[in-house]
Amino acid sequence: MSLKSERRGIHVDQSELLCKKGCGYYGNPAWQGFCSKCWREEYHKARQKQIQEDWELAERLQREEEEAFASSQSSQGAQSLTFSKFEEKKTNEKTRKVTTVKKFFSASSRVGSKKAEIQEAKAPSPSINRQTSIETDRVSKEFIEFLKTFHKTGQEIYKQTKLFLEAMHYKRDLSIEEQSECTQDFYQSVAERVQTRGKVPPERVEKIMDQIEKYIMTRLYKYVFCPETTDDEKKDLAIQKRIRALHWVTPQMLCVPVNEEIPEVSDMVVKAITDIIEMDSKRVPRDKLACITKCSKHIFNAIKITKNEPASADDFLPTLIYIVLKGNPPRLQSNIQYITRFCNPSRLMTGEDGYYFTNLCCAVAFIEKLDAQSLNLSQEDFDRYMSGQTSPRKQESENWSPDACLGVKQMYKNLDLLSQLNERQERIMNEAKKLEKDLIDWTDGIAKEVQDIVEKYPLEIKPPNQSLAAIDSENVENDKLPPPLQPQVYAG
Repeated sequence: MSLKSERRGIHVDQSELLCKKGCGYYGNPAWQGFCSKCWREEYHKARQKQIQEDWELAERLQREEEEAFASSQSSQGAQSLTFSKFEEKKTNEKTRKVTTVKKFFSASSRVGSKKAEIQEAKAPSPSINRQTSIETDRVSKEFIEFLKTFHKTGQEIYKQTKLFLEAMHYKRDLSIEEQSECTQDFYQSVAERVQTRGKVPPERVEKIMDQIEKYIMTRLYKYVFCPETTDDEKKDLAIQKRIRALHWVTPQMLCVPVNEEIPEVSDMVVKAITDIIEMDSKRVPRDKLACITKCSKHIFNAIKITKNEPASADDFLPTLIYIVLKGNPPRLQSNIQYITRFCNPSRLMTGEDGYYFTNLCCAVAFIEKLDAQSLNLSQEDFDRYMSGQTSPRKQESENWSPDACLGVKQMYKNLDLLSQLNERQERIMNEAKKLEKDLIDWTDGIAKEVQDIVEKYPLEIKPPNQSLAAIDSENVENDKLPPPLQPQVYAG
């Protein structure tokens, strides 16, 4: 009997909405008609089947590799031909069999993946670059020695890890997000297999995953850290420039509860800055997280010494922001992205490492959006500080404690002198601009007055008068004129 319900005049056959497995619960079209419980069971079965096929393929490829190596030793002339055929066969098998569970359930992705597999199978197998550094050799020896304690399970982990590294070699043309997804899938696959087949307790599984991460990321570091296909380098330069522009920010502006005049606190601050800068020199995401954790613990100790009480989260974040501003770590954004993409997800989602890393991300976001209101400053003062026209007043020299570092005293003294010189130069430039304006105004005023006088009293040029000689020569009655008067002198 079919179950029917009538709503707004529409008849719905509810039997079509039930789970395809017949458990009695309603199915979901997004889960291919299964209910949530049956979908998880089907998903788990399909994933276990896929993992089983991958392990069988790995074992078969290992046997073929050993057979190919043995045959190449027996016949020197046919070595290159045998190895090339073996590489081609191995590549074809891998590209045809090894697929993710996500692609297994996605119909649209299966079509595109088949085309990509055909193209990749036809592509020639390039030789793998086997240049190793001293650190890589050391990590390899440590990884092998660590896996020896797990006997057969360790051998299977090593084979699977080698196959993953070889597969990543052929995936270097993919985007960094796709490479990250492959790495995260590999972490999850190995962890589930070790727990289910190897019957390894969870605490030892975590150690195994740490060693696997260290082994594979030491080799993939130069290919996946700050790749050219991303804008990580651009973000690094932007945040570095931003931090340089904020060099004037003081602990008081950020409400940092740290007194650097205390020698122990000053040492903790220096160690915290050293740890956050040292993060860039590490290759493994777990080691980078360890640097962040050590930096954070030094910050907590500095706050505890200053306040004589345990530090709180409200005290920690402002101090971490101050440490980042003071240290200006190199390639900060690239390191954050690298950890996010390739770190073991269980370490980021739980534990103190994940907590401290989240706070570092918050500190960087705060620095990028820092404004006048964040520091309780007026917009005018904030703009002047950012442009370098002036800087906040430093501590006066007479207020220094006797134990203060002489270098720090001299540094603040020089900064104060530079600030005074900057203010004097600013005043001179303002007075010079004012004088220039006055000269221009005086010149314009004189020119205007001259122009007004010229317009008011125009210049008239009259013709020259005739000479007296010419006038006398025209007078015909000159001879009839009386003689000129002579001066007379009277006696007495």
